[in-house]
Amino acid sequence: MTEPLKIAVAGLGTVGAETVRLLAANDEMLARRSGRQMVVTAVSARDRNKERGIDLGNAAWFDDAVALASDADADVVLELIGGEDGIAKAVSEAALANGRDLVTANKALLARHGAALARQAEAAGRSLAYEAAVAGGIPIVKALREGLAANRIDRVAGILNGTCNYILSAMQTSRRDFTEVLAEAQEHGYAEADPSFDVDGVDAAHKLAILASLAFGYEVDFDGVYVEGIRNVSLRDIAYADELGYRIKLVATARRTPDGIEQRVHPCMVPLSAPLAHVDGVFNAVVAEGDFVGSTVYEGQGAGAGPTASAVVADLVDIAAGRRSPTFAIPATELEPMRRASMDRHRGRYYVRLTVRDQPGVIADVAAALRDEQVSMEAMIQREQAPDQHGAVQVVMTTHTTVEASMTRALDRIGSLDTVLETPRMIRIAAM
Repeated sequence: MTEPLKIAVAGLGTVGAETVRLLAANDEMLARRSGRQMVVTAVSARDRNKERGIDLGNAAWFDDAVALASDADADVVLELIGGEDGIAKAVSEAALANGRDLVTANKALLARHGAALARQAEAAGRSLAYEAAVAGGIPIVKALREGLAANRIDRVAGILNGTCNYILSAMQTSRRDFTEVLAEAQEHGYAEADPSFDVDGVDAAHKLAILASLAFGYEVDFDGVYVEGIRNVSLRDIAYADELGYRIKLVATARRTPDGIEQRVHPCMVPLSAPLAHVDGVFNAVVAEGDFVGSTVYEGQGAGAGPTASAVVADLVDIAAGRRSPTFAIPATELEPMRRASMDRHRGRYYVRLTVRDQPGVIADVAAALRDEQVSMEAMIQREQAPDQHGAVQVVMTTHTTVEASMTRALDRIGSLDTVLETPRMIRIAAM
């Protein structure tokens, strides 16, 4: 057996501590699988005296994480601090500048600086590994980069945020509203005190930008992702989805189109026949479509200490064994700026819910607005007045395939009608 792989850990939070724990618990198995012992030689965290329930042995302590990345006796640095800039970026750049391999679980960092870090790593002949940054314990990075290497990937879509999936699943099963379920998710530790990154779709967008780069061979383009969160999904929408044969999920999709690469994160009506419709709770799932393999599905725990540490250590095994791949499947110098497809040109089907006055002519006015924008109605449901609606009724429509810009213009016109009492609610119907 060759020399041990010496590991410096920057960040001893939930994931960092669990990674150290995993390395100790499975040390003999990992050595057999990689051909080398793995030894934690240095660590850094904000609080030296905090009890973490792990044995750091003789690891050197660094109060300064950047100094650890530069000066520790280590072959590889684990960046487990988080954040798209600041200390996490400085640690990553210092590790690569000093000839060390880098493993990170930091999706925000990669979404913003992935291409630059990949160029730095490959120029230095080092690995930049990030399996833990996307979908936790699901090995989707390895699947796209290696398992599906023979295929041209045409689409990647998935449920990439466990918080949103937990909330939407609980709303569907318990018929409680968003605010109540969010509070429960925070109580159970599934949502942060400030849940904005999760429920507003930013976390899923970070992950999608990374997957799109990996799948299609472009630079990571977080700014090119259309993002819409789940705050406006109501119990009425959940109930109508059931009636129509759908589940509402926050779906992240990247696909090739004639206009370029479409990257979007938003709530979707997912048909019950699709695998993603049945992914519940805090689980994640990814569907990848290749030209020869067809559709492949990956499902598992997308967050949490154990699954994330599992992915971090899987990257360490590859590094210890000497297995290296270009960061985003092709050499970083060959990554081109993302060729963006405008969301206005997206083609798809739509669910629309209206609250309107219960009087003659309303549906005719709505139909005229759709007709003038070449939007064809597929089906319509109209409910009688509910006791709490005071002369208003709910009208739900689904459309045939149309262009997003046309749908948007039609809804703007419909929303301006005096007989429409609330802003029209639109949810895209997923093509699965």
